[in-house]
Amino acid sequence: MLIGVPKEIKTHEYRVGLVPSSVRELVHHGHRVLVESGAGAGIGCDDEAYRAAGAEIVDSADEVFGRAEMIVKVKEPQASEWPRLREGQILFTYLHLAAEKALTEGLMASGCVAIAYETVTDARGRLPLLAPMSEVAGRMSIQVGAHYLEKMQGGRGILLGGVPGVHAAKVVVLGGGVAGTNAIRVAMGMEAQCYVIDKALSRLYELDLQFGAMLNTIYSTVDAIESH
Repeated sequence: MLIGVPKEIKTHEYRVGLVPSSVRELVHHGHRVLVESGAGAGIGCDDEAYRAAGAEIVDSADEVFGRAEMIVKVKEPQASEWPRLREGQILFTYLHLAAEKALTEGLMASGCVAIAYETVTDARGRLPLLAPMSEVAGRMSIQVGAHYLEKMQGGRGILLGGVPGVHAAKVVVLGGGVAGTNAIRVAMGMEAQCYVIDKALSRLYELDLQFGAMLNTIYSTVDAIESH
């Protein structure tokens, strides 16, 4: 199969559909890969890294879309990309169509076969392509929250882990799913007082076994949420 990787054009999107090691794996299995020049710049991968992995570097997104049988992206196609898609061409990317009527109609009009990362499930019903993004979001939530607690950022001047003689900050995580679990991991790593509130007792049992007595597990009720 001829697989194409265009440069992402959505504002503040720096990721790329395939890294050089992924390209090498695809080429090893007999596929060909087209990569738009500069597609990997946002993650520090230059054209030469892709070329060394076996990709063909092309100058424009038009050529990628025009030649490839499958397009691999990160974010949903922007309006300027919809006309480049064609009937029968496979599009593999995050789509999140529920809130994007115009995008949905644009994809339908193109006749492409659009596969959304966030809907791919494994044999156990899990979402293996969505989970990594939830892991990143959960870990980043504590990092960003700690940053904005700093006085210089308009916060209350609270250090999550405290110092000797001063209480550690209290962190409450709503939900113990993938994002919540990763938020807990970082918050506890920063030595905050950590609480998790979840409506599934079975999940609270699992988190208790995973993190031990340092994590406070609370069953979700209106009172519990208000009091914490």
